[in-house]
Amino acid sequence: MNKLNILVIRFRNPIFFSQVPLFRGAVIRLLGDNVHLLFHNHIEDKFRYSYPLIQYKRIHGNAAIVCMKEGTEEIGRLFSQGTMTIQLGDTPVHLEIERIQPRQVTVQAWNSFFRYRIRKWLPLNSVNYDKYIHTEGAAERIKLLESILTANLLSFTKGVGIHIDQPLVVNITEISQPYQMLSKHVKLMAFDVEFKANLSLPDFAGIGKHASIGYGVVTRVRERKDKNNKE
Repeated sequence: MNKLNILVIRFRNPIFFSQVPLFRGAVIRLLGDNVHLLFHNHIEDKFRYSYPLIQYKRIHGNAAIVCMKEGTEEIGRLFSQGTMTIQLGDTPVHLEIERIQPRQVTVQAWNSFFRYRIRKWLPLNSVNYDKYIHTEGAAERIKLLESILTANLLSFTKGVGIHIDQPLVVNITEISQPYQMLSKHVKLMAFDVEFKANLSLPDFAGIGKHASIGYGVVTRVRERKDKNNKE
């Protein structure tokens, strides 16, 4: 089985979703010369075209950082700082850790399906946007989005070094109306989606565009236990 080391760090500090990029920038500035490329996903001022292994999130209203693979080790640079006070925009904020959750998650294809939610998913680049706009019919648009989501999931598995040895099947079961999100002064079309896939995924992994700053966060939809079941 394919195991992925993941570390979810939750802080007590509330932030707005629009502040997640500021949070990322504040952590990078705090580290200064001690910053590692995984914190910003750039190499010599050029974008590192690889899946981000350190991701900045808003989880249950609070600031959070999700680390994977080598990111779980490099995050130690943050904790080794003499201070945990960042500058969030014009406001100094002392980061207070609420919970640190280290996990080892199996990421692989199965013969059964898992249900997931993905929020603020940005599936459409300039090429896909034109395809989406010129695709007629809801069923055809869903099919297009399913193919993009499949590609996004395979990019994730490749990015964390896991090989999927059987065909990946992805079915969108619910989808919101598209809505606009503003990122770096650019309007992007976002979706909230529920889907099922024959792939086991870690909670809070980012999928698709801008995964490093809180977009496309995946969480598993788990079946509710029978209230009368005492086990």
